[in-house]
Amino acid sequence: MPTRLPLLAAGALALAATLPAAAQDNVQLYGRLNVALEALHSSGTGDSVQRLSNNRSVLGLRGSEDLGGGWQALFQVEGTLAPDTGAGAIAARDTRVGIQGPWGTLFAGNWTLPYNSATSALDPFYPTTAGYMSLMGNGAGATESNTSNTYSFDRRQQNSVHYWTPQWQGWSLRVARGMGEERPASGAHPALVSAALLYDSGMFYGTLAHEEHHDYQGRGLSDHGSKLALAWRIDSATQLAVAVESLRYATATGELHRRTAYVSVTRQFGRHGLRVGLAHAPSASGSALDTIGSVRAGAGTGATHATVGYDYQLSKRSSLYAYYTRLANGRNGIAGFAINSLASDAQTKGATLSGVVLGMRHNF
Repeated sequence: MPTRLPLLAAGALALAATLPAAAQDNVQLYGRLNVALEALHSSGTGDSVQRLSNNRSVLGLRGSEDLGGGWQALFQVEGTLAPDTGAGAIAARDTRVGIQGPWGTLFAGNWTLPYNSATSALDPFYPTTAGYMSLMGNGAGATESNTSNTYSFDRRQQNSVHYWTPQWQGWSLRVARGMGEERPASGAHPALVSAALLYDSGMFYGTLAHEEHHDYQGRGLSDHGSKLALAWRIDSATQLAVAVESLRYATATGELHRRTAYVSVTRQFGRHGLRVGLAHAPSASGSALDTIGSVRAGAGTGATHATVGYDYQLSKRSSLYAYYTRLANGRNGIAGFAINSLASDAQTKGATLSGVVLGMRHNF
């Protein structure tokens, strides 16, 4: 695995070098390196962990070709990087080929779904250990098929086709279809549909998003996720965001329903930034006996995840950050960190996870 990182970088540079000279003006090599020192504690096992974590660092290549008449051909190849271990995969993140013109953008590949991208930017700790995916969306699906992850609504979908409308007076629509290519032994035909209606006026942002998973829990069973989010950019330095979500799973033993609310506040003072995020999920309800991801029905199955952080901008591309995070489960709750999880706490009831984190992020 450690040899993959140099090969990934070398491959991307070699690809850029072989592109026709006329097209190279529209080709960009980009990336993000994001690592953090973490000191975490779990009341579930009593363990304390000190570690260096990777927060979804990336290396990518993207570009376009002018086709005339307002049309462009688009491409992007984005891979994972792990600066802490040297691991990486060349196209495991947002990777696509498509076309863009007066009627919108149509593309296919392995791409973040509209339901996910509609609100991820409202979480100032996304994507880190403190990300709201611990409760919002029921976990994080870094790159998934219809069968590799059957619970998360925060996902990048393989074999997906996307269409984005042009923006009209601040309004736009994004829809995606996760093609039903998998055929599990149960006889199910799993597939996915995701959509988000967006409004952005500059000072105000709003979205209504919905996603359906067909046959994920079994043949003839469908899961639904819906969320509404609003953000106010009070001035050039301050933003307040609120999101509410409803997840409903259909299982062989009955339905499972969980609601989650999320609030974030960010404030920038020159180079200094303050960040606050709070997610709360009451106990899930329903007759289902199944546990789907970290969602199970019954008293004491809720959780609250709160994070307070500070960010110092070294430059336009580099910053240092620190935060304290605390995820408290009810007595029967089993939620955990969605990224860089603590393996010892898997399915541990009633655990409280907490930690202090110091990290650095560089974009290029």
